[in-house]
Amino acid sequence: MSHAAILVLGSSNTDLVVQAARLPAPGETVVGGVFFRAAGGKGANQAVAAARAGAGSVSLIAAIGEDDFGREALASLRAEGVDCDLVKRVSGEPSGVALIMVDRNGQNCISVASGANLHLTPADIEAIDDARIRQAAVMLACLEAPSPTVVRGLQRAKQLGLITILNPAPADPEIASSDVLRHVDIITPNESEAALLTGQRVEGIADAHAAGQRLRDLGCRHAIITLGAQGCLLVSDQVVHVEALRVQPVDTTAAGDAFNGALALALAEGKDLPTAIRWASVAAGLSVTRRGAQPSLPRRAEIDTQDHPLAIRPLTAVQ
Repeated sequence: MSHAAILVLGSSNTDLVVQAARLPAPGETVVGGVFFRAAGGKGANQAVAAARAGAGSVSLIAAIGEDDFGREALASLRAEGVDCDLVKRVSGEPSGVALIMVDRNGQNCISVASGANLHLTPADIEAIDDARIRQAAVMLACLEAPSPTVVRGLQRAKQLGLITILNPAPADPEIASSDVLRHVDIITPNESEAALLTGQRVEGIADAHAAGQRLRDLGCRHAIITLGAQGCLLVSDQVVHVEALRVQPVDTTAAGDAFNGALALALAEGKDLPTAIRWASVAAGLSVTRRGAQPSLPRRAEIDTQDHPLAIRPLTAVQ
């Protein structure tokens, strides 16, 4: 594998999406929406994001069922250039499905039936040869796979010298009370995830600074809090605010996945962290201008075209 090789540990789902004027309130039916189906799952999305952004090699560690959704997911991933040799097939379990509603402003709500994703085990991580892990530069993990499996993956990757990134989505407050964060180089929660992990309000840059420092105190080296239209905040030995790409959002479903996949690639290529964050922020901004999860993920030429001072304001230290 090339230096820009990435391991992604996470989920594979099929997204069933309804886009309507607004999200329904509990007990309410909103009619007039548009339906479409797309490949999804945070692990698969992040693997495709990294592959489209130009990774030399992306391998996905995930689990699917032996059903039509699973077979279609594999075909789609391979067409994107993702190595699926580490994707587990689970007999008797359905592949994961996500039900997604998106409003006219691109905001969404999501319900996931994990299915086969729940059958990816720490034993599956143990079965991967050390040499296979060492061939990668970065491991990127999310929490749509079982927590013990994610923890073991991060442990092995850290022990074998990889950069480790944890996208704590969906947020699990228990990881803040365990020792998992000491195996994490970079954690990348959004505002709501940072609030759940730290038990404190996160509604802007000052709150994000405090939450990021709390996450560092819990063991990770760097915290990147993504703030939607407000950009994101790196809390490390330096504190850096990266502004968001100015766009009209259509669907924010895959913004975090675009960001994390592009971030993993940029770091695998040797970019410094603030530069990698700026580049990943462009990828995230482009993704929200299109419908669907994997269909929205930008390719490298698009990201490079937008990665200039007119699109992304200079990095600014936050006091």
